[in-house]
Amino acid sequence: MRLHYLQHVPFENPGSILKWADLNEFEITKTLMFQGEQLPEHDDYDWLVVMGGPMNIYDHENYPWLVREKSFIKTAIDSGKLVIGLCLGGQLIADVLGGEVTKNSHLEIGWFPLHFKDDIKSSSVFSFLPDEPTVFHWHGDTFSKLPENTEMIAKSDACDNQAFIYDGRVFGFQFHLETTETIINDLVVNCADEMIPGPYVQSKKELLNHEHIKQTNEWMDIFLNKLLDQENRRD
Repeated sequence: MRLHYLQHVPFENPGSILKWADLNEFEITKTLMFQGEQLPEHDDYDWLVVMGGPMNIYDHENYPWLVREKSFIKTAIDSGKLVIGLCLGGQLIADVLGGEVTKNSHLEIGWFPLHFKDDIKSSSVFSFLPDEPTVFHWHGDTFSKLPENTEMIAKSDACDNQAFIYDGRVFGFQFHLETTETIINDLVVNCADEMIPGPYVQSKKELLNHEHIKQTNEWMDIFLNKLLDQENRRD
């Protein structure tokens, strides 16, 4: 299997997903969008991971590569690829499928619980999760209007739309299960200006408390294993 990922800033890569992919003998390739690298042909990968970043998905003037990235993501989805979008990546997926991304009512930065829909917890892909898993968040925007034929599956106290599924193989997550100590440390340094005090913005000390990272990475591993089993059955 072949996994390709799109990265938007130097300090936010797929984290634990890369370790999982390597252990499962995936061929891993990447496009660093912020360096203007070329996108691959769609026949050259099987899974696509779209990473997060501090930019707004509509900021085409400052980030002109967003236009070709959106076109690439749309073709990947139309081609039947398995696609996972994380934070900004999930917002880009929502946009290309016809949804809307707007500013959330709250900044959400830190470790906060999710609330999954009851019927989703009974699904084969997400059944392993506890009722209210504590996960990492860092966002000010959200997919406020879902595209047609997508299903919202989770929310948090700060954000009504935390995750959606399209066609059983495209996943948009507002939160991060893949994050690592290094990524969080780099976010605190590079995105400190976003840490505006609020009810859902934790302190630097709270953000750098890494007690949940091992568990969230394990959840990501299980999720990816279930997707791999699902893809193998399709083949």
